[in-house]
Order: sequence, then structure tokens, then C-alpha cells
Amino acid sequence: MVFIVGLIVAAGLGALIERLIGLLKLDSLVGKAGVEKYFKRAGVPLNIARFFGRLTYWFIVVAFILAAADLLRFDALSEFLRSVLLYIPQVVVAALIMLAAVVVGNVLRNLVKASVLGAKMHAANFLGTLTWWAVVIFGLLASLTQLGIAVSIINTLVTGFVVMIALAGGIAFGLGGKDYASHLIGKLRSQVGDK
Repeated sequence: MVFIVGLIVAAGLGALIERLIGLLKLDSLVGKAGVEKYFKRAGVPLNIARFFGRLTYWFIVVAFILAAADLLRFDALSEFLRSVLLYIPQVVVAALIMLAAVVVGNVLRNLVKASVLGAKMHAANFLGTLTWWAVVIFGLLASLTQLGIAVSIINTLVTGFVVMIALAGGIAFGLGGKDYASHLIGKLRSQVGDK
């Protein structure tokens, strides 16, 4: 009986959440940010309202199954369902982090491409794509950390990536600015020699 009531409540609340989020027109907003093409490539239609509606539905169904398991004193099942219920918000946050990473990656890619083209430099597409991948990979690592998947490995990867970027920046600055640095040092020597 508890389970049947749960199914009815879950269906009603899931449909309500889907309708409310549908009124916000989040799909068109996210589509304008250039995210929709990635969903299409994966063969998944972009439907944020349906995603949150179904998520609400299953959250309530699991909650009512948990209540039924508690009534029937199925302790092992209750413990498992409780951990599932506590994990669902982590999945939502991880999905939002990944979505934000793709949106920010698209914005930064366009910004980098425009800046490089404005400076009349080469490889605008390459640098834009590199920026996009860097942001998306950081988003993916943050999402996996949120889900509690291989946290120590991810921390090591992020640390290594930051060190690699710092070293690459230092080397690029050193090689790119060596002529200027030698000119500056020569100027300082001549000033010291004059005194």
C-alpha cells in the first residue's frame, strides 16, 4: 500500500517539477550557450525539465520503498536505499558542475579565439579548442570528485596538471622573453659601468 501511494505521489510531483522547470525555458537558455550539440552527438536529447522531473520521480519512489522496507524491517535493503537517497543530490550537483563547465568552456573558447584573432596571431582555433578542453576536463574531474570517484587519483592529476601549466608558462615566458631580458641586462650593465 505504501509503495502504491509512493508511485502516485512520485508521478504527481515529478510531473509538477517537470512543468515548473519547463516554464523557466532552461533548455533554450542552455541551447544558446552551445551545449545542445554535445547532447545530440551523444544521442541524448537536451531536456532539462524532463531530467529533473524523472529525478524527482525516482527520488520519491526510492523514499517510499525505503519507508516500506523500514516497516517490513528489511534492514539491509533500508541501509542500501538510504545510501542511494543520500547519493542522488551528489549526482545532481555533479551534473550541474559538468553543465557549467561546458557552458564556461564555450564562452572562454570564443573569447580566446576572438582575442587571438584580434592580436593577429595564428592558431586561434587550436588555442580556443585547447581552452575548451582544459575547462571541460577540470569540470569532469570536479564532477568525479563530487561523486566520490577516485578522489586521490583526481587530486594527483589536478596537481600535476597545474604544475605542468606553470612550468609550460615559465618556459614559454623565458624563451619568448630571452631577447628582451638580455637587452635589459645589457642596459643595466652599461648603466652600472658608466658609474
